[in-house]
Formats: sequence, C-alpha cells, structure tokens
Amino acid sequence: MYFSVITLQKGLSPRDITALTHHNGYQAHQLVWQLFADHAERQRDFIYRYEASNGSPIFYTVSERQPVGDSKIWNIHTKEYKPKLRSGQLLGFTLCANPIRAKREENGQQKRHDVIMEEKLKLKKEGKDCDMPDIVQKNGLQWLKERAVSHGFSMASNNVRADGYRQHKFFKIKGNNSISLSTVNFNGILTVTDPDVFIDKCLFKGIGPAKGFGCGLMLVRRV
Repeated sequence: MYFSVITLQKGLSPRDITALTHHNGYQAHQLVWQLFADHAERQRDFIYRYEASNGSPIFYTVSERQPVGDSKIWNIHTKEYKPKLRSGQLLGFTLCANPIRAKREENGQQKRHDVIMEEKLKLKKEGKDCDMPDIVQKNGLQWLKERAVSHGFSMASNNVRADGYRQHKFFKIKGNNSISLSTVNFNGILTVTDPDVFIDKCLFKGIGPAKGFGCGLMLVRRV
C-alpha cells in the first residue's frame, strides 16, 4: 500500500489555480480520481481525504497503486505504507466520516439514516431541546464506537471529540443529478486492540460509507 500527500505545484498561473480550486465536492472527487484512473474500467482501489489550505486543495490518499498526475500541476509525495503497530498502543487520530446507520423499514427494505439528523428530528418531535453540539458528540461517538471492535480498536468517550457536522449536496458537472451526504469530524486518541485488523480494515480500507467522496480515511500519529 502507498500513502500520498498531493498538493498543487508552486508557480501555477492564477488561471490554473482558479480552475483547480473553485470546485464543489463532486469536482474534488473527480480531481483525485484522475490521479488513479489509468484506464476506463478501473475500479476504485484507494481512499482519500480532502482538505484546503489557503484555498488550495490537499489530498491525503491510501492506495494500492501510486497516484500519477501532471507534474506541472501536482506535487505528489508518495511512500510505502507499512504501519507497524502493537496491541495496546495509543494513537492520536483524525477522521472525517459519513455517519449513517442502515435500518430495515416496515416493507422489509433497508434504508440508510443519518444518525445526527435522525436524533435531531426525534428530539424535536418529542418537544425537547435540540442542542446540536451535544447531539453530534453523543450520537457521532456512538456511531464510531459501534464500528471500533470490528476495525481493531477501542476508545474512551472522554478521549474523542465529534464535531463539525455538515450536510453536503454535490452536483455532477453534466446533468441535474445530485448526491447528498453528511459528515462528522472525529479527533482524539484510540487504543489498538488488534493490529492486523486495524491496519487492514481501518487504515487501508477506511470506516463507513461514501469513501468515493473523501470519507473514511483515518489519519493516525503516535502519542
């Protein structure tokens, strides 16, 4: 596996920068796809996180192949990603995830629910106070805890913060179809419980859905 940090080259013309940075989430999705799309039938074999620094995009990617881009536009730093971890090790982490939960409806079909908005609507219906920071912290944390064991880690509630809830609506460049999803940012400290599972399922494959739109990649550091 490979870990890459991808930024714009210095010295680009204002026109080039404008073309590459004035985009919505779907265009960011297209930009990073172009770095891995070596043929038309290629399936996604990478996860990524998109951030912006002074208006310029930064992509962090974990991939089975090295990204390839126009060297006049992209500055790509890639290294082999071979984490060496042990059970009980503490790691600081950040994660942008799509917090949804699948539930079976009365008609037998499964439907995905945004856990944050679902709780907000429930409280509103009950006439209770809707404190969004509290809802995001409580329900976002519960969502992540539900996935911790199967992803090889554990965490204490007082060591993790969930915030930055946002709803996104992406429009494809052609056509009127839109893609809607929500995100929550997690920051804190976790404990590795199963190094092999954590590396394979969490660091290499990511957590939750919407990975094609920059969700699920966990960035970690030793503490």
